Amino acid sequence: MLDFPDNRLLIDLCGEYDKNLAQVETGSDVQIIRRGNRLVIMGQADARAAAIEVLGTLYARLEAGKSVEPADIDRELRMGLAPRAPSADESPQSPAVNDVVEIKTRKKLVEPRTDAQKAYTKALFDNELAFGIGPAGTGKTYIAVAVGVSMFIGGHVDKIILSRPAVEAGEKLGYLPGDMKDKVDPYMQPLYDALNDFLPAKQLTKLLEDKRIEIAPLAFMRGRTLSNAFVVLDEAQNATTMQMKMFLTRLGEGSRMVITGDRTQIDLPRGVPSGLADAERLLNSIPSISFNYFTSKDVVRHPLVAAIIEAYEADHEAMLARKKS
Repeated sequence: MLDFPDNRLLIDLCGEYDKNLAQVETGSDVQIIRRGNRLVIMGQADARAAAIEVLGTLYARLEAGKSVEPADIDRELRMGLAPRAPSADESPQSPAVNDVVEIKTRKKLVEPRTDAQKAYTKALFDNELAFGIGPAGTGKTYIAVAVGVSMFIGGHVDKIILSRPAVEAGEKLGYLPGDMKDKVDPYMQPLYDALNDFLPAKQLTKLLEDKRIEIAPLAFMRGRTLSNAFVVLDEAQNATTMQMKMFLTRLGEGSRMVITGDRTQIDLPRGVPSGLADAERLLNSIPSISFNYFTSKDVVRHPLVAAIIEAYEADHEAMLARKKS
């Protein structure tokens, strides 16, 4: 049984029509009964202990003036709490304090929702070059852009540069009307979507006009030296080996670079090797470059996305097993 002294905060903890409690019940395999300012937790001992920890953590968020959203509940159900003191070798720019990792932007506070996301976030703050590799929906690009915005508003970099290969996903779109921006913007839209989550519309428009935030196809990077910038290459599995080498060698003084990609969604023409795979093979022994990997367990979109990815992975593994036999 849990007692909560502040009834107002308890109402926020339970959510409208107790929807937050229902999410904790489903995620912890317990039954929660609300009696006044008390919550009675019913279920197996381990499940009860997990639910109590999650509810206590969420209530502490409310006491600290933070909100409790479905994403926050999902994060606590996935990760729980493991407090620790910061290690002596952590970067002074790292946001880790007592193992709580937060990314501050103008519009929202972003908190990793899985252990892999937490490790990835720390790697982005601690390394000048980092790779995030894994399936769709695991937050690779979203977290990278959030960290870029955080470092930009904190004065650690002077600009943000976001890039993608302009490769069609298995379709031939043909001629696109308009000027160059009109032609490439459809490929870049996911990057605009992420920025809109972190920066007010007017400020984002101004920063884009002033070129302090740039969104450009990978082909436009040749010949540049990217100094004092936070640089993200998204969908890197669709970069060729030469494009990847070209992009990586753009890294200039005071810059940070993040490469994100999904090895299972390569849209390059048949027979053209992916530059992401080559970069993994060639660079994974360099100590100052971090590689972070995600699996279907780290998917934070709709739960069906994880199930879909697992189904495709199982089919691929079965096909490989049949070929070997």
